[in-house]
Amino acid sequence: MTQKIIFILGFLFALSPLASPPVALAVGLMFGLVFTHPFLEHSQKFSKTLLKICVVGLGFGMNLQEVLKVGRSGFFYTALSIAFVLSIGWLLGKLLKVGRTDSYLISVGTAICGGSAIAAVGPVAGANDDEMSVSLGTIFILNSVALIVFPLIGTWLHLSQEQFGLWAALAIHDTSSVVGAGAKYGAVALAVGTTVKLARALWIVPVTLFTAAIKRSGAKIKYPWFIGLFVIAAVVNTYLNFGEPVYKILYDLARIGLTVTLYLIGSHISRETIKKVGIRPLSQGVILWIIVSVLSLGLILYGYISL
Repeated sequence: MTQKIIFILGFLFALSPLASPPVALAVGLMFGLVFTHPFLEHSQKFSKTLLKICVVGLGFGMNLQEVLKVGRSGFFYTALSIAFVLSIGWLLGKLLKVGRTDSYLISVGTAICGGSAIAAVGPVAGANDDEMSVSLGTIFILNSVALIVFPLIGTWLHLSQEQFGLWAALAIHDTSSVVGAGAKYGAVALAVGTTVKLARALWIVPVTLFTAAIKRSGAKIKYPWFIGLFVIAAVVNTYLNFGEPVYKILYDLARIGLTVTLYLIGSHISRETIKKVGIRPLSQGVILWIIVSVLSLGLILYGYISL
């Protein structure tokens, strides 16, 4: 009973104006590491749905012309980074003797968009429940670290809003953490990070089809439908100006919902989750993430990658 009360209090805190995305995540992490989650299954399902709804809601705060501009600018970088990450991930998996499927899913999650990519590619790759759990757990842990660490590094290096948004989209796994880090850093960083990340998420489809062709799998492919709705919301916000008061409300609700989502995500990480991941897959995920983060940051700072 006590655990339920504490969880609900944390949920209410995440809904309040006192909570920010990183703080909500930290509160969720503390709960998950100390207590047994009383609503784990329902919370996991709800957080996945809420995240997609919030991404669509954020579209009501975006200008379509800016979305298209950023999407075109990030396309080339995204294609290169995905190919690079998958190659390095395969090599690290070999060196660290990580299971082939685990290694591939961790690489895909790092290359595209974290848990969403793993959820789409996993069934096609023939992953079992343990392989899915290990891969998702690895990405999950690193997402939580990135959400807290990236804004601190960005501030320390005096990154511009555009630079930080681009870096977050290229180097942070899940859309939720990109949006959370961007929201913490500033409105422009949020817009840039979200649009580049969602353009990157579109690569779920070709990578999943490629995996299906290699594996000759007939598994059903999960398409990121929420990306299309995000674009529609941006279209509405850009061209149907009469609804601006309503769009602002929807955008503000989406940001509150995002904070709640991050609290829920944090609460899902337990000591058992960390133990189950194991040292080898986690090492692969950490090393791959550091390579991607440092390399993309360097290219951005030296002007090789820009919007």
